[in-house]
Amino acid sequence: MEEMGRLIMSELLEFYKDKKVLVTGHTGFKGAWLSRILVQAGASVTGYSLEAPTNPNLFGLADVENRMKSVIGDIRDREHLFEVFKETQPEIVIHLAAQPIVRDSYKDPVYTYETNVMGTVNVLECVRCTGSVKSFLNVTTDKVYLNREWQWGYRENEELNGYDPYSNSKSCSELVTSSYKNSFFNESDVAISTARAGNVIGGGDFAEDRIIPDCVRAIEKEEDIVVRNPFSTRPYQHVLEPIMAYLMIAEKQYKDKKYAGCYNVGPDDVDCWSTGELVELFCRTWKEKTGRAVKWINRYDGGPHEANFLKLDCSKIKATFGWTPRWRMATTMEKIIEWTDVYLSGKDICECMNKQIEEFLN
Repeated sequence: MEEMGRLIMSELLEFYKDKKVLVTGHTGFKGAWLSRILVQAGASVTGYSLEAPTNPNLFGLADVENRMKSVIGDIRDREHLFEVFKETQPEIVIHLAAQPIVRDSYKDPVYTYETNVMGTVNVLECVRCTGSVKSFLNVTTDKVYLNREWQWGYRENEELNGYDPYSNSKSCSELVTSSYKNSFFNESDVAISTARAGNVIGGGDFAEDRIIPDCVRAIEKEEDIVVRNPFSTRPYQHVLEPIMAYLMIAEKQYKDKKYAGCYNVGPDDVDCWSTGELVELFCRTWKEKTGRAVKWINRYDGGPHEANFLKLDCSKIKATFGWTPRWRMATTMEKIIEWTDVYLSGKDICECMNKQIEEFLN
């Protein structure tokens, strides 16, 4: 099985050589990792996104901007977006651009819906009007489901109805994609899919209100890590897990439209950890790898509603493609600590990213 996995990964990257790929949200955390992999694979990559949302940011650190066409634009601006489609004539479109933070969606729900719903409409409209596109993947989230806080994972046929504005806007994005697929693409050669990934962690995430970036910031400031909800359970996975799944889905449906559909992308049940357990593992691994101690404290802040228990059933993507998660949480945390130590020590981040990508593929 492992040998087959390596062969699939090798063939996957070979497929993208010279392919024209447009990535929305390329300046974000997942977008920067994805862009670097595509550039390394020899793809002709165009990115469309706002400026990187944080400073520092992985897109700047990953050294990919000069090796791709990076367009700064708002996903809500359909005319500008269409001009980029018209100019670049992409074959594959991977839609990552979003307002991705639950807490921010409570602060500005209108912007969240405009970006996550109308942004999806705008991308799909550009796909509809651009004859070069053969494969489109809309990346949403595990939070699209109506969360009943039960113990088993959600399947792709469960009800879509996220609670908060972020989650709900992503549910709407799924429905928009389904409507466009049924209305405009059933009789065309364009394959349309969505991917619903769990909580993604890894080196290079600097976002606010995310647990691993909070850990890294605490280490930088030599402070205790503050955890606001240590008992919430999430399907945590290394960023390379869903990115490789996205590339696989986009490739498979490019070659054969029968693979178009909705796919959960998450870890096995053993890697659905509580936030407190994850932070404890971070502290333990940090001390093992660097010799420096760090501790965390529970400080519930009474913030807005967020899901307490959420995990995914990934039987479909496993059965359809033979896909399986590659890195367990212990390995994932080692990679995060490695990346963080390189970053804080001022060492070569690009070399570290290349090393981790190579290790993941092999």
